Amino acid sequence: MTAPERVSVIIPVYNGERYLGEALESVVGQTLRPSEVIVVDDGSTDGSGAVAAGYEPLVRCLRQEHGGIGAARNRGAQAANGDYLAFLDADDLWEREKLAFQLAEFRKEPRTDAVFGYVDQFISPDLSEELRATLVCPNQPVAGLHAGAMLIRRGSFLKVGFFVTEYQVGEFLDWYARAQAAGLKMTVLPEVLMRRRIHGGNHTLRHKDRFTDYAFILKAAIDRKRRALETDDE
Repeated sequence: MTAPERVSVIIPVYNGERYLGEALESVVGQTLRPSEVIVVDDGSTDGSGAVAAGYEPLVRCLRQEHGGIGAARNRGAQAANGDYLAFLDADDLWEREKLAFQLAEFRKEPRTDAVFGYVDQFISPDLSEELRATLVCPNQPVAGLHAGAMLIRRGSFLKVGFFVTEYQVGEFLDWYARAQAAGLKMTVLPEVLMRRRIHGGNHTLRHKDRFTDYAFILKAAIDRKRRALETDDE
């Protein structure tokens, strides 16, 4: 069954052919299916584009030069036609009722801007025992303030603005801080809606040398808050 509300799902991928098919299956297998699925191939050099093309016409494929996850999400958001936007990384999975739970919350609380859920993390079962032993995975689900656990009204997303593209990590942290500053009403459901795959090649693990980006993001958030307070005092 397709959701009566138009939901656009955006999946950025960069050299993610290994897991992209599973991510897509978790989207097209939703109990309330989205109205469109957009895969943004961010300059992959592997078979990611071919995997996505195998799901046409259910999936629309866009390709661009490599610009990072923020740029890929932005490209998908610009091309989307839905009233709601959802994002999923190419190595993660949704639970089958993710969209159903979130849309039900929007109907119950029509003033809500964005709905999140819990995230369960797992070590990818295809890894060798040696690699699995080097990875750390939380034992309990956590509140999913993560792009892949969010469903947001398109107008609310545009009110906050697009993802920054100058950071290699933390682009969603920056966006979320701006959403808070903009006064968006955001809810976290108690259900697990997303499963985050840990496989050693995760985006944040690949860019450990760029963790200083978090410091710049935090400073930008503090500066915005200070400017807002100064404006209120005038």
